[in-house]
Amino acid sequence: MPAPRPFRFGVQASAATTRTEWVEIARRAEDLGYSVLTVADHLDDQFATTPALMAAADATTTLRIGSLVYANDYHHPAMLAKEAATLDVLSDGRLELGLGAGWMREDYDGAGIAFDPPATRIARLAEAVTVIKALLSDEPCAFTGEHYTVHMAGSPKPVQRPHPPILIGGGGRSILTLAAREADIIGLNIDLRSGRIDASAGPTASAEATDEKIRWIRDAAGARFADIELQVRIHLALVTDDIAGVAESLAPAFGLTPEQGLDTPHALAGSVDQIVETCLARRERFGISTIGLSLDVMDTMAPVVARLAGT
Repeated sequence: MPAPRPFRFGVQASAATTRTEWVEIARRAEDLGYSVLTVADHLDDQFATTPALMAAADATTTLRIGSLVYANDYHHPAMLAKEAATLDVLSDGRLELGLGAGWMREDYDGAGIAFDPPATRIARLAEAVTVIKALLSDEPCAFTGEHYTVHMAGSPKPVQRPHPPILIGGGGRSILTLAAREADIIGLNIDLRSGRIDASAGPTASAEATDEKIRWIRDAAGARFADIELQVRIHLALVTDDIAGVAESLAPAFGLTPEQGLDTPHALAGSVDQIVETCLARRERFGISTIGLSLDVMDTMAPVVARLAGT
């Protein structure tokens, strides 16, 4: 059995009221031992992803920066490849490039972007990944597909070669199959094909559903499975002495039973010692080594990060 991957922790922070506040968030994350600060890519009340990541990189020295994730339908891959390479150069090689097919229905409706069926969005993302990888490589891109036609050389070239680590996440078999073939990091997510987060998606967050997702990934990845880093986004993190009470009160809102709420890899609750043990058990069961937390728990989860990061 290969040794487990060391734990890494990320903090998702997509907005602030001022530049000073944003800089302080990034520096605080770095000081607390978080590996990466990630920014979402939506059209609601948040910063634009690329400049926010650059500002965070400029304020820090070791903290990595990541998109979680760029929605492919909002960006042409030729332009996104240039932005990603520029971010990697200007951050001295600290970018983690998260890519997704796009899922939030409100963004599409508000901007007048066609919300195509999942299969179409995923096929478009697959072409975009091919284009982006080609433009970040040393050779010119020569690609003609159903959704994109790109014949050009990419510039600048990233510091990280052959490209910054690519993260693709999702909760359905098609997107996870693509991720298994193309990504360096795979984000295990709930199934978002409906375009909304509600109780109907909850069962796809269960431990049993996660086992199935990992089987899909393993089958599609083949020999490269051992090289893939598995990441999960924590939607509920709480240091508490009443785990059962938390599960009873909150699990139904996510469409889960209290028992499923205790086991889902998308939640962490308990004392610091209990959360540490939970993270270790999930790494043993699922192989999850990278844990994404929300900004509002960055400080309360810091003792867990101090115990586990890098181990």
